[in-house]
This record gives sequence, C-alpha cells and structure tokens, in this order.
Amino acid sequence: MAAAAPEKTAVSSNGVKPAALEKLELSELTAVSPLDGRYGRATHPLRHIFSEYGLIKARVAVEVAWLQQLAAIPQVTEVPPFSAEANAVLDALAANFSVADAQEVKAIERTTNHDVKAVEYVLKQRFAGHPELAAVLEFTHFACTSEDINNLSHGLMLGEALQKHVLPAMDSVIAEVSRLAAEYADVPMLCRTHGQTATPSTMGKEMAVFAYRLQRQRDQVAAVPLLGKIAGAVGNYNAHMVAYPDVDWQGVAEGFVARLGLQFNPYVTQGVAEGFVTRLGLQFNPYVTQIEPHDYIAELFGAMARFNTILIDFDRDMWSYISLGYFRQRTIAGEVGSSTMPHKVNPIDFENSEGNLGLANALLEHLGAKLPISRWQRDLTDSTVLRNLGVGIGHSLLSYSSTLRGISKLQLDEARLHQDLDSSWEVLAEPIQTVMRRWGVPEPYEKLKAFTRGQRVTQESMQAFVAGLTDLPEGARAELAALTPWSYVGNAAAQAKALGGHLRQAK
Repeated sequence: MAAAAPEKTAVSSNGVKPAALEKLELSELTAVSPLDGRYGRATHPLRHIFSEYGLIKARVAVEVAWLQQLAAIPQVTEVPPFSAEANAVLDALAANFSVADAQEVKAIERTTNHDVKAVEYVLKQRFAGHPELAAVLEFTHFACTSEDINNLSHGLMLGEALQKHVLPAMDSVIAEVSRLAAEYADVPMLCRTHGQTATPSTMGKEMAVFAYRLQRQRDQVAAVPLLGKIAGAVGNYNAHMVAYPDVDWQGVAEGFVARLGLQFNPYVTQGVAEGFVTRLGLQFNPYVTQIEPHDYIAELFGAMARFNTILIDFDRDMWSYISLGYFRQRTIAGEVGSSTMPHKVNPIDFENSEGNLGLANALLEHLGAKLPISRWQRDLTDSTVLRNLGVGIGHSLLSYSSTLRGISKLQLDEARLHQDLDSSWEVLAEPIQTVMRRWGVPEPYEKLKAFTRGQRVTQESMQAFVAGLTDLPEGARAELAALTPWSYVGNAAAQAKALGGHLRQAK
C-alpha cells in the first residue's frame, strides 16, 4: 500500500494562509462562549469568581485557613500557634493571590495532572521562604482529600456570587417591576384569558403579580444554606483520628467550616443579626462521603431557575403588551431596529432576556439533576460539571440586565389601553349576569351568552340590554348602566398599592 501523502496546509490563491486556520489569542472577538466574548462587558465581574483563576484562589484560601486551624488545635503540638507575623504572611497570600500565581499552579499541574495537588506544591514553595512556616511544611493539606478543599471553595465562590451579584441583580429587577406596579396602579387595562378579551384589571396590579412572584423565589434563593465539609477521604475522619486520636475532629471541622464562611465573606460585619450571618456563611454538613453531596447546589439552582422562569413569563407578557401598543419604547439615538425597515423599534431587550434565561435554566436544571448523583462514595462526573457553576449564573445575570434595560425604555400609552377597553363592552356580561343571579332573574348566564357570543357589543347595545332588565330593581339597573369596561376593575388598584407591604412580609 502506498504511503499516505503528507497533509497540506491550505493556502489562498495568493499563497496566504487563511485567517480561519490561524491560532487565535483569546479575546472578545475569539472567545467561544458569548459570555466571555460578545457579552463579556456585562459578565466580566464573574471572572474573578468562577474562572479557573477564581477557583484556584478559593482553594488557596481554604488551604491556608486549614493550616491556621491546625495551629489552633492544642493537641497538634507539631504545629504550634503561629505568630502574628506568620498569620499575616498567610492572610496576605490568600488575599493577594494573583493571576500570575495561578499560572504557577497551572505550570505544576502540567506535571502532576492533578489540580489540587498543584496548589499544595505552590503553597509549599511559598512557605519554604518563611522559617516558621517551613517548619510545618508537611501539614499543608494535612489529612485532606481534594474534595475537602474543592467543596469549600465552591461554597465560597457561590456565596460571593450570590451576595455580590445575583441577589442585588434580582433585587433590581423586583424594584423596577414594583415601580411599574405603583406607577400604573390606577391605569385600567383589558385582560386576556386564552388570548380573548376578559375581565379588566389595572396595569399596576398585573405588574404586582410578577413582583410578588419574583420576590418569593428571590427569598428562597437567599435562604438556601451553603453546605461544606472537611471530613477526609470518605467522610469519617479516618486519617485524622489515626494521627491524633485525642482530637474531636468532627467538632473541629464544624467550627472550621462555619468560620471559613464568615472569614472570607466580605458582606459580614460586626453586629449583624445571627440568622443573617448564618445564611451568608457556610454551614457544616455532618453526613458526607468523599464529597459534600451537592444537594444544596441543586436547591439553590432550582430556586434560581424558578425565578428565571417567572422572568420569562414577564418578558413574554411585556413583549405582548408592546405588540398590542400598550407600551411604546423610547428610541435610542443611533440604534437600528431593522436593517431594512427604518420604522422598527423592536423589543429586543425582552427577547434577549428570554433567550438567555432559557440557556441559563437548561444549565441550572442539568446541574441540579446531575450533581446530587454520585456512584458509591464518589465518582468523578461531578468534577467537570462543577466547572460550569458560573455559566448558568452568567446567562442569568445577562438576562436580568436585559430585562432592566427593556423596562427603562417603556412608555405607557394610556389612550391605547382605553381604546382597547372601549372596544370590548362584552366584558360587562360577567357583572350583569352576576347581579341578575343575585336578584333571582332566571337563566341570566344563558341570556348574556345569547346576547354577546359572536355579536358586536357596543356601549349603546349593552346599555339597551340593561335598560330592558325590568326584573331588576331600579337602583341595580342604574348601577349597571353606569358601569364601563374601564371602571370594572374590582380592587386591582388597591392590590397594586398594597404591594410594598406584601413584599416586606415575603422577606
């Protein structure tokens, strides 16, 4: 068989190698993910948390804190209490760990093919230059399995993302939807059930429904405890107890996890209520295998996905209200709606939000379904999945900002809402037949059904129908005759105005 011909590099007719075959440096233009490319300006704060650098930095923080914990255990005499100078060196190393430092870790990982072990080796190199730390070098990563470090790192990363980015963004969305509820509390609008004209409400009350729904899910996100463990290879403190049988290692671990969450959380201050501190920090999980089972991540992402699903519902309703003409959109100088139709002002922000919320939920729901499952005491399928913690969160934050941008462009067209109501007098069939029932008029529903279904109902024809209801008391007929589609809104305005109190209760 003839030898295969050597592969040729494609060139253009002028002998130049096509740009598509060049090795491209990572940039906004070359990133595979739009979160780091097109949308990088909106999501770049997450790089400090969920990037490879962010994960390595969190691991360093946990390793350093564990060494300090060992020095605080009286029975571990081989690691005497650190001096203020040694603790300052350790604290500075954790706080100031840089991208360049992380690159050193990655260089060692190319040899070890183990990411956590590479962190340990870099720390030992750093400690070797300080006599007090050099003396306890082999207590770095003492009795730990990699997942002792990883699970606590993931907890710290999620805690920072929630408090610094996710919850504030959710709060901004809720605040803006609540503002719409207050601003339009008294503005009547025609409702549509099954896409057909239905009993009126007010625009404000319909916004209040979304604000309350979103607040409930936001509060569930905030209430999920972030769990952690540092219990060794299979969760029983086996190696710990062989080395130091007189230490209450489970008690040490419980205190360490709680302190770690508080120590590295920038949102905890002196004097904060105990319950609030507990939610912000990490909580100890007493029953684990090699891994913290990740159930809390499933709970957290489930609550986030529910918030996102409600926001999809909101985005679609706002898109539809814009389509009906209930809202016009403020134009932005220089912005183009269509490449061929100059008049277009498209609801692109709500569309962008809806699309990214779908992507976010696909990722959040997969992580929530996968992460709690691990064969026996641990398999590795969670490892690669956990590297995507920030992706669903990134698409979520991108969506929240798009929704907020869409809301900022809205201008209510009250005349259009009134016009829609004035064309829908048939919606008064409901109160009229209800009053007829009260006064014992036979077959009220059937009479209104025959009068309205498939018929063009106007103000004049409806008032003529009411005038013919001689079985009703004169006062009841007068009240029905005065009723209009825009006055038939029940307590919608009151509900919208009471929203603030209900949101405070939800918290």
